[in-house]
Amino acid sequence: MIGVAGAVILLSTTSYLTGVPQLTSTGTIQTAVRLALPILLAGLGGLWAERAGVVNIGLEGMMIMGTWGAAWAGYQWGPWAALLSAAVFGALGGLLHAIATVTFGVNHIVSGVAINLLGAGLTKYLSTLIFFPLSHNPRESPSVPKFDTYSAPGLSEWLGELEAQQRVGLSDVAGILRGLVTGVSPLTMLAVALVIGSYLVLWRTRFGLRLRSCGENPVAAESLGVNVYLYKYIGVIGSGALAGMGGAALVLNPGQPGYLEGQTNGRGFIGLAAMIFGNWRPGGLLGGAALFGYADGLQLRSGGKTFLALIYGAVLLLAVIVIWQLVRRRWFAAAGGLVAAVALYAVYYSVDEVPSELTTYAPHLVTLIVLAVASQRLRMPAADGVVYRRG
Repeated sequence: MIGVAGAVILLSTTSYLTGVPQLTSTGTIQTAVRLALPILLAGLGGLWAERAGVVNIGLEGMMIMGTWGAAWAGYQWGPWAALLSAAVFGALGGLLHAIATVTFGVNHIVSGVAINLLGAGLTKYLSTLIFFPLSHNPRESPSVPKFDTYSAPGLSEWLGELEAQQRVGLSDVAGILRGLVTGVSPLTMLAVALVIGSYLVLWRTRFGLRLRSCGENPVAAESLGVNVYLYKYIGVIGSGALAGMGGAALVLNPGQPGYLEGQTNGRGFIGLAAMIFGNWRPGGLLGGAALFGYADGLQLRSGGKTFLALIYGAVLLLAVIVIWQLVRRRWFAAAGGLVAAVALYAVYYSVDEVPSELTTYAPHLVTLIVLAVASQRLRMPAADGVVYRRG
């Protein structure tokens, strides 16, 4: 909660100093939530697999399979069928990954790369075979029905009036809250429930303890009667189902007609980065997905000028970090933060607008920066990626 409050204060201050209200506007937050959903679901899938001890870089391929499955079922039977079909297609990708890594002991990275290649090739073939006669385009499906959206009656209008008054801080908070309670889809509610449910299952049940023990010390778990192979299969298949649902979130996005070839655009890898940023925990993953979704939504809705204001916000954040490091007498870290702050401010001062070619890759750039900054405090499961053989 302290982190959330700090982020709101940072965005509000940046919006006031730069004169760019789009940083905290309702539309920006709504777009950010929609774009954070596939990243969140993919990262949640990675969390289940890696807590069971299996590295899953095949999330991208499972998401791709989920996009095709969602479009195929959604076109015929509606959005709930699309979500279920996407989970099944993603779970099939997870099953293949589990067979390769758990049963046959294939290197987890090699198997994940193979799943990514298989997902892209399989959906391309199926799209040509099934979608081309319907849409007359082998790279696109027919239009898929979307979920209805819901808003908090009364609260949304009151927050809108407060946002329109443009009061410093107060209107920013109103814009953020209104974006979270206006036009909410059932898929958003389900994703939040899955985050909470994953925490409760993995950290508050016997099943979760046994599954996590397979990712920490499978030999000890087996010695206590835990069926390590079974728990790894459950974790990886569930991981694929969640990644497939992330693909469905792309297809069911109101801004998308349906399935498009290449529409995941690396979001499976960004979901994996969000999971690592969150230190293999659901709460941290939620924060990472929100960060990457916000960067993506900001460039998509507001363009280069607003993204330039976000760079100014990064300068303010670095200034706070430098002061904190000075208080802790960590001189080298403070010097590094100061150099980075000066470099970013030079960029902000020297250009009027970030080129669109650069803002398109904003989520990917944020991924690299965040992982570089957070790498010193990460602790992955001890046996993550280790090929386990019984006995």
